[in-house]
Amino acid sequence: MIYTELTVKAMKIAYNAHHGQTDKCGVPYVFHPFHLAEQMKDEYTVCAALLHDVVEDTDTPIEALESEFPEPVVNAVKLLTHGENEDYFTYVRRLKSDPIAKAVKLADLEHNSDVSRAALIGESTVKTQERMKYYAEAKRILAE
Repeated sequence: MIYTELTVKAMKIAYNAHHGQTDKCGVPYVFHPFHLAEQMKDEYTVCAALLHDVVEDTDTPIEALESEFPEPVVNAVKLLTHGENEDYFTYVRRLKSDPIAKAVKLADLEHNSDVSRAALIGESTVKTQERMKYYAEAKRILAE
């Protein structure tokens, strides 16, 4: 993790925004964005990783981030926010041109593809395999 005033601000926002949320395994949700942020190589990408689900999965509006973070971070978070009625693969194609959003999404897909996490969810093997194919297609799109 890269520690700067900006990344610490993003950590606090992610922590507070995801407070009380758990992932499908029952783990506090905030560990997911922190896991992604640990893999990022620069300040803006760390911030985007920490904030990548804040707008999509909490009541935090994008406007709250616009006044706190530089434009490249905010743009990446906007791109990483999957629209409610947006086709998933259209969404993936839309974000792949932004290097920050692409790096975060690749780490997100990798973490979501972790079979040890999948085993804890308790879903069927068939459903897990289908989900893994879905993520593999998203990774393929990002690699194009």
